[in-house]
Amino acid sequence: MKRIFIIGLLACLLPTLVSAQSQRWKRTRYELYGGIGSTNFLGELGGSEESGAGFIKDFEFSASRPLISLGMRYKILEPLAVKGALSFGYLYGNDNKSENEFRYKRNLMFRSPIIELGFQGEYSVIKERISRYRRSSRRGKFSLASLNLNVYIFTGFNVFWFNPQAKGIDGNWYNLQPIGTEGQGKIETRDKYSRLQVSIPGGFGLKYPITQKISVGLEYGARLTFTDYIDDVSTTYVDRNLFTNENEQYLADPSNFTDANGNPIEMGPGDIRGNPKYNDFYMVMVINVTYKLRTGRNGMPKF
Repeated sequence: MKRIFIIGLLACLLPTLVSAQSQRWKRTRYELYGGIGSTNFLGELGGSEESGAGFIKDFEFSASRPLISLGMRYKILEPLAVKGALSFGYLYGNDNKSENEFRYKRNLMFRSPIIELGFQGEYSVIKERISRYRRSSRRGKFSLASLNLNVYIFTGFNVFWFNPQAKGIDGNWYNLQPIGTEGQGKIETRDKYSRLQVSIPGGFGLKYPITQKISVGLEYGARLTFTDYIDDVSTTYVDRNLFTNENEQYLADPSNFTDANGNPIEMGPGDIRGNPKYNDFYMVMVINVTYKLRTGRNGMPKF
């Protein structure tokens, strides 16, 4: 009789115990996030021998620039989370890195600080375990399960600010948007572009636990933007007389095109400077550290 009572009690408690175990993730549903990484710009400047060959072919490792990022993650469901992050970095492109003859002779270059406020949703393809990873009990053996690796994909919405700059004749850096290198603000049909834009991020991430509270990870993503002016290049050259001084003229057209006899060719209104058919695109890779916060009884994080 006593044995039957114990079995019956366990049978009643088992669903509760299983439910409590399955809800453990709610105790640490908040995470602080920080990381360092790099950016790589894919637009009109630089790139492969075949101009505009494609994102992968136009990738130039030397154009990578640093990035830092800070944010917070919140788990809505065990496999589903949302994250907000603020990032600061630089983008860079230079025609003298290109194997394409036209781009090389066009001789344009830029750098731009970029400040990005992002909101993204993450879905875990391989869910994160709450406990620390476990190694195989057999010496010398190692199993994939022992890694306790969390793999997720993400997308979302970003707001970002940029400010393209280039070196003038005097070697100093100048902001290009106020100059209007393609006649923006000088020609009636060309308005100045906004340096505040939006983008759609997409990519994947990995997380690996060091302790129950601390994980390290890698995140790789692309940014689909809705502007073609991150590098200040999009359409055609304009009349050099629109600019007030020689330095502005150079920033608008530093090209070194020549004819068959080696004589310099001066670019003029209507000559191709960029390609307005495609918006600019950049990629971000971040190595990050996350720290889990305990969830209070009120549902808020405990710092």
